[in-house]
Amino acid sequence: MAGKSLFTIVSYNEASPEVQKIYDETKKELGIPFVLNWFKCQGNNAILLRGNWEKLRSTLIMGNVPNLVKQLIIYNVSSKRKCEYCATAHAIFANMMGKAIGGNDFIITENLDSDIIPVSYKTALRVVTKGALHPETIGQEDFDELYEAGFDSGEIQELMAQADLVNMLNTIADISGIKVDNELLEIEV
Repeated sequence: MAGKSLFTIVSYNEASPEVQKIYDETKKELGIPFVLNWFKCQGNNAILLRGNWEKLRSTLIMGNVPNLVKQLIIYNVSSKRKCEYCATAHAIFANMMGKAIGGNDFIITENLDSDIIPVSYKTALRVVTKGALHPETIGQEDFDELYEAGFDSGEIQELMAQADLVNMLNTIADISGIKVDNELLEIEV
């Protein structure tokens, strides 16, 4: 989306103490020294920010499914939906994590069909992307495919929660019109 953010961007210094506490949690948990614009665009509503942060934390950061799989799902769905903010942000996070399986020169988001990526990751990526974009088409065969890929029932629920999370992330980013964080773009991948 071109132009100015439609939501007020609340900087750390302008934020209430309650919002600053949430901002501090996001920086610590995400391992970055700055507050993402996705959070700052919610900074004038501490209740909303707290709820959305807790949902993101429990769905994306916590759990048994590798974070790389979750980041790839959010990147893939966001790319297909053309949510520039989320596609760019989650590509950066996924590409940083992807180096662990492909080496320093491996850009995982440009190589989603690579044999380096475990089949279970590819299966989760395909099925959950389908679930996020067309939830009415998910059936037993999709769950069976995830079971066959090695995921248990709790992990499948965790994966399907990514479909819900990415919908929320994309909606807030697109409606608010936030720009990709300069600090995020400066991270060397």
